[in-house]
Amino acid sequence: MPSTFASAAAAQGSFTQAAPPGGKSVTATLFERPFTSVAQECTDTLGPAGYGYVEVSPATEHIQGDQWWTSYQPVSYKIAGRLGDRADFAQMVDTCEAAGVKVIADAVINHMTSGSGTGTGGTQYTKYGYPGTYQDGDFHTCRKNITDYTNRDDVQNCELVGLADLDTGNEKVRAAIAGYLDDLRSLGVAGFRIDAAKHMAAADVAAIKAKMSQDPGFWISEVIHGDGEAVQPDEYTDIGDVDEFRYGRRLKSAFQGGDLGSLRTIGDGMLGSGDARTFVDNWDTERNGSTLTYKDGAAYTLANVFQLAHPYGSPNVFSGYTFSDHDAGPPSGDEGWTGIHAKPEITGMVGFRNAVGSAELTNWWSEGQALAFGRGDKGFVALNNGDGGLNRTFQTSLPAGTYCNVAAAQGGCEQKVAVAADGRAQLTVPAHGAVALHVDATG
Repeated sequence: MPSTFASAAAAQGSFTQAAPPGGKSVTATLFERPFTSVAQECTDTLGPAGYGYVEVSPATEHIQGDQWWTSYQPVSYKIAGRLGDRADFAQMVDTCEAAGVKVIADAVINHMTSGSGTGTGGTQYTKYGYPGTYQDGDFHTCRKNITDYTNRDDVQNCELVGLADLDTGNEKVRAAIAGYLDDLRSLGVAGFRIDAAKHMAAADVAAIKAKMSQDPGFWISEVIHGDGEAVQPDEYTDIGDVDEFRYGRRLKSAFQGGDLGSLRTIGDGMLGSGDARTFVDNWDTERNGSTLTYKDGAAYTLANVFQLAHPYGSPNVFSGYTFSDHDAGPPSGDEGWTGIHAKPEITGMVGFRNAVGSAELTNWWSEGQALAFGRGDKGFVALNNGDGGLNRTFQTSLPAGTYCNVAAAQGGCEQKVAVAADGRAQLTVPAHGAVALHVDATG
């Protein structure tokens, strides 16, 4: 950790909130969903399933265009993007809160745009000029693309894919960003996912957070790990949680022909469990091929089941839309969304995660593309990524009784499993399927 950040952290106090507060720790990211649609999902699916959080795409006014990445080129800090206006956003937060789901806002604060024009809210702008917000002197003087990720100065002071890079060491810039985050908090958001945090010095991110007048809430920094790079994820853990990109890469390796047994210690060599937010994929990785995606079908679903069952990290279920064009923006209606967050296997496992809490990993068994493990005396799960059915008696630590298979594709409690007095259970796990049992779902 750089000494500059260590001293800043010491001066400002610890900001770490190692996991989402409360008993419901699972986040669903509804990528590029309109705010009115997110509100409906909170009421219909997320709340009833037990999700604690929903992460929404950037709310800020942005450049015009149909591509998904236009949301990541802010023009102003007004809520005036394609996903809805300020009233839509506020209503979404209130509706989700009523359903027991807190909103996390994806905040783009490292940069602005790469050109000039008129934003989605009517603001006219140039690359280094944003009326009422920023002017030329508010940006770093390195006006070239980042090319060397082994050079900290290049990564944090030059331009990410040509986007005007804000000078986050500047007090005026810090105040503007903090004001924007405070405004979102005033509307009821529970916290933030900080986009491109890796491209800002950790001391700058900490200073922006400290400058907020409101409690910053839950905080996640996006810091993509790269071997040999100058900027590493653990530099940001004193500020809050950090997205752990290595997690999804390891899941892909294991589920695409590797040994699932390797997943027992999936967190080894990564961020500490209390600092890491995990995900099977996100909108970047599903497009660059580094992780599994919805296109991987059953293996992708099973990877999400594993994420929700294994104790490492704080899980984030990504739910986007189908695409063939890398740049394609979101659907305009109800068709085309993957709906991963609402699949019965996933909603059932959200309940599993809530039921097992921090219970220890127990009764591990693995063989090739199959594995099983318990979570203390609270839950037990078996995954079968193979092409044939798995029939086996497993030792669990569950109390005797009849349990629902909450990972069944049809949902509900149609599949029941008996656990004997000695904790043994005879499980039939279909090819590319799972069986999951927990103490809050008994037959």
